[in-house]
Amino acid sequence: MEFLFYVSLFISVAAFMVGIAKLSWIYLLISGLAFLPMTYYFSGANNAWQYAGFIPLFILLLLSLLFALIKKNNEVKNLNDFLKRI
Repeated sequence: MEFLFYVSLFISVAAFMVGIAKLSWIYLLISGLAFLPMTYYFSGANNAWQYAGFIPLFILLLLSLLFALIKKNNEVKNLNDFLKRI
C-alpha cells in the first residue's frame, strides 16, 4: 500500500513539473488524476491533512486555465506568456 502511495506521489509531482515546464494540459491532467488516490486517503483525517483534497482542485483549475488559453488562437507559447495572461 505504501509503495502505491509513493508511486502515485512521484507520478503526480513529475507530471505536474513537466506540465508546467512544457505548458501541456495532458500532463497536468495526469498529475491531477494521479493525486486523487492520495486525496481520498487524506480526506478521512481529522486534522489539517484533510485539506490536501484541495490540491487536485488547484491542479484542475490550472489545467482549465491553460487549456482555455491554448485553445484561444494559440496565444500562449511559453511559461512567461501564460503568467502574463493570468
